[in-house]
Amino acid sequence: MFETYLRRDSLFAEKGALSDEFRPQALLHREREQKMLANVLLPALRGDKPSNLFIYGKTGTGKTIGTRFVCSEMESFAREKRLPLKVVYVNAQLKKVADTEYRLISTLASHFGVTLPATGLPTGKIYKAFSSALDTQKSLVLIVIDEIDNVVRKCGNELLYNLMRINSELKSSRVSIIGITNDLNLLKQVDSRVRSSLSEEELVFAPYDATQLSDILEARSSVAFQPGVIDQSVIPKCAAYAAREHGDARRALNLLRMAGEVAERSGAPRIDATHVDMAVEKLDTETAVEFVKNQPLQSKAVLYTIIALKETHPDFTTGDIYTKYKAVCPLFGQKCLTQRRVSDLINELASTGILSADVVSKGRYGRSKTIDLLVNNQTLVKISATLRAEVVAAY
Repeated sequence: MFETYLRRDSLFAEKGALSDEFRPQALLHREREQKMLANVLLPALRGDKPSNLFIYGKTGTGKTIGTRFVCSEMESFAREKRLPLKVVYVNAQLKKVADTEYRLISTLASHFGVTLPATGLPTGKIYKAFSSALDTQKSLVLIVIDEIDNVVRKCGNELLYNLMRINSELKSSRVSIIGITNDLNLLKQVDSRVRSSLSEEELVFAPYDATQLSDILEARSSVAFQPGVIDQSVIPKCAAYAAREHGDARRALNLLRMAGEVAERSGAPRIDATHVDMAVEKLDTETAVEFVKNQPLQSKAVLYTIIALKETHPDFTTGDIYTKYKAVCPLFGQKCLTQRRVSDLINELASTGILSADVVSKGRYGRSKTIDLLVNNQTLVKISATLRAEVVAAY
């Protein structure tokens, strides 16, 4: 079986060109954003501390790759001119790396040669170790925290406040923070005292349109695939799908990669529009499952509750959900939230398309919210398995 597979010519030349890790030589249709980002950070090349910067945008709009591209160019320029500049990048969504304040500061400290224990030290002590390591650099340090909303929600105001205070403790170095998030309302949730100390600037990456996505796919496909294996309808169709879903370039690239894999597995000599349709169905399932995996435990508990109720009760209210949630929540190792907060979590899940939560009138009995799951059965089975695994992990 494997010999037959290896003898078959691959449709791909370099599949990695369609992955998140690939770094193109030029980032198409983000020239304006990169120039604005560079202008904010330019004082760092003169030894001055630039403003803290928060970068917003939906998933797949080039926030991370654009920021890392500009910062990498700055670091290269600084090395060439022997300027004291260092850039540190961490992703706050990675578990056991930067998903808590303790882990985040420990990870940052490790970039400066300081190894801290995984747990056990007082928060003040790890900040002191981190600031001491920073001061030995005698340079300006740009700390890029991707998915910063993930850790801010868990740690509240203290994380940002403590990071801002570090500069007052440094003698030979200075620090600026670059936060990357898809939550446009992140700083509205932060205490006004903390926000005023941030002195931040903001930059928004708008979604790509279908034409821009087509250009990106054309550029990547010329590297990723063998010549002449893509039907002319494929790239416009992938771009159109992604443009409908908030202009997500990552989604468009994944869709094109998946279409190529579907065609290759079926033994087709070329990729055509039918392979894109098949890839959409497959990718929708994978996207929903990955989304659920990355949700906070409380959101997982609520979704688990809704799925369990749906199996036995075709119709139920938010009151029914809360009653069952109080029994389910401890299974996830969590303390129960208030009914109002659970209702907020239901609305957040509804905004993602996993479920619907429509308010309907019951006449003289008032108004009620009806809940319905919007994913297909195949996806629901995988989501249920993912949530059951979380329950097992909690024990």
